[in-house]
Amino acid sequence: MAFLNGVSCQLTLQRCSLKAREEPATLWFSNEVLLSRLFRHPNLLTSRLVFSSSCQLWVLTPLMSYGSADTLLRTYFPDGMSESLIAYLLVGVLKALEYLHRMGYVHRSEQIFHILLSGEGHVYLSGLHSAYSMMREGKRQRAVFDMPHHSPSLLPWLSPELLRQDLHGYGVKSDIYSLGIVACELVSGRVPFQDMPPTQMLLQKLRGSHCCLLDVAPFPLGELGGLKVSRSGVDSGIGESVATGSMTHSATAPPTERPQSPGPKNHSATLHNLVQQCLQQQPEHRLRRDCYPRYFSCHKLIKKSYTSLRSISRTSHPGAPLTSLSRQHFVQAPTYKLLPLAVAI
Repeated sequence: MAFLNGVSCQLTLQRCSLKAREEPATLWFSNEVLLSRLFRHPNLLTSRLVFSSSCQLWVLTPLMSYGSADTLLRTYFPDGMSESLIAYLLVGVLKALEYLHRMGYVHRSEQIFHILLSGEGHVYLSGLHSAYSMMREGKRQRAVFDMPHHSPSLLPWLSPELLRQDLHGYGVKSDIYSLGIVACELVSGRVPFQDMPPTQMLLQKLRGSHCCLLDVAPFPLGELGGLKVSRSGVDSGIGESVATGSMTHSATAPPTERPQSPGPKNHSATLHNLVQQCLQQQPEHRLRRDCYPRYFSCHKLIKKSYTSLRSISRTSHPGAPLTSLSRQHFVQAPTYKLLPLAVAI
């Protein structure tokens, strides 16, 4: 708890030594601090206060009481989240990306542990250390050619044109491809291409191999079940639930603390369409920026999901360890369908 500009708020304190200025971690941290001071958007995680003391850089950022989407997924949704919860998270990410792209930046590091949830239920996109400007000498470039540092860990999320490293370069549409990979991970709980060797992964992406969503028959979490590819228009049967807590809880929670899968996951045709458009081989065929705000029923979806998160915050204090929660803390939220949208290519 801290007082900032006379207002009581919960903040996260980060510090980094300035002695090893050439270390990759220091460069990443410094780059993220600099970029966070440039941006102002309700869905981007930016610093509230930055100062240096005793050769150390101190950064204060808002506390993300509910942790990251990765924490929620690995701890309570190992077989994937429900469609309404996925849509709620993606709405916030799309808004942040639309702002970044309008400002002339490519994010290049979209992963589920960079999607954060505050105690008020707001979705934030972090990971600005890999963001790259497309502006050169005051003019916006059509493509850039820089490769993200330490990119082997990012390979499953990177677009084919970024991995190709040819004279065509890549642009903001590479972030849309990464968003499609994130959506697949939120749906299934597994990262596409992750089990492949890097060379095979590269060949699959360059050949245009598409990921598809798998609809899962009902079975208890942790057991094997049948998988089938479906294009069903039926909404997800999984109940909406978000667990409060910090990132301190282990993903190996006792089975009694994990909810059982209550029904089949038949994802709507709109979600299938969204993933398909994001993962197009050709960047110009992917989801357009002017279609971001219209792809979801933002007002009703956010209102209902926000009500669910507020109900959770009343049963448990945000920031409390997930192990302190019992199963009654999972609040059932109404299911909600994604609205279909015909996107002209």
